[in-house]
Amino acid sequence: MMRCVPYLLGGLFILTLGVGCDHGMSEDPVQRYQAAALPPGFDPVPVPAHAPLTAARVALGRQLFFDPLLSIDRSVSCASCHLPERAFTDGKATSEGVNQRRTLRNSPSLINVAYQRRLFWDGGSFSLEAQVIAPLEHPAEMNLPLAEALRRLEQHETYPARFTEAFAQPISVQTLTLALATYQRTLISSGSAYDRWRDGDVNALSASAKRGHKLFHGGAGCATCHHGFLFTDQSFQNNGLSITNADSGRARITLQPQDAGRFRVPSLRNVALTAPYMHDGRFDTLMEVLEHYNRGGDGVRNQHPSIAPLGLRQAELDDLASFLVSLTDEDVVGL
Repeated sequence: MMRCVPYLLGGLFILTLGVGCDHGMSEDPVQRYQAAALPPGFDPVPVPAHAPLTAARVALGRQLFFDPLLSIDRSVSCASCHLPERAFTDGKATSEGVNQRRTLRNSPSLINVAYQRRLFWDGGSFSLEAQVIAPLEHPAEMNLPLAEALRRLEQHETYPARFTEAFAQPISVQTLTLALATYQRTLISSGSAYDRWRDGDVNALSASAKRGHKLFHGGAGCATCHHGFLFTDQSFQNNGLSITNADSGRARITLQPQDAGRFRVPSLRNVALTAPYMHDGRFDTLMEVLEHYNRGGDGVRNQHPSIAPLGLRQAELDDLASFLVSLTDEDVVGL
């Protein structure tokens, strides 16, 4: 008999199927997952037909996610850059891989990643399965060739049997990427103070957060790009940050000059837990982010037309910050 053991992320709890949970395994896990009591406005959790959720697959994916075996020197794992206690970010400006090598970009949160249509800051991957390969092989991340990753898993004491149990197939690139992607699809959370307020609890938000909500959807213009239940339109925009020669953003994928400096609009759920901010982690605090937008960005080429000086007072910026903090999830949704 298994019991549920949540991961604590500040005020946020995450549960995953098959990792210490007795949920009645005779039921269809996909139906149970999609029927979870989501907050108002949440879409059903997308589970691709090619990647059904099972207890064995999720448990295997979780073990792989936290296993440093998948880095060249066995020093880092996926979880090294995606820490549960930081809403699956790492608290660093840019992520750090083997031998303390730095990447160009900040580690994005994996909370609610199942909903994302494109992965990475530049949208370079269309699926969680495809996304797995890049950090495994990247020299500044795990730096492990896929062939070597498969060899290590095949020679491991328990992994061959676990892959067979989960997939009825041997270890392969397909089953490795499916296992990791399946685990990540269970990282669903919601139930913030904002959700409770939207569901009718008039006392769930402070007066400051309510004023911030009005500004967010009104004069501050934040909702132009940050809307919907995840507070992102999932587009790629240039938000007025000075562009470095090292990272042109979406243009690295499309090779189109108009995409220079465009990066994925991130979800704002749990944003209070995911500092530092922006694709390169240049801002340490939410207030620095708000000040950037308040001054109208840096006036760079391709800057989104809505990024213009706002003229907000400090008290109004404080209200916006209070609203953003109210987007911190507290309840378990999903598996």
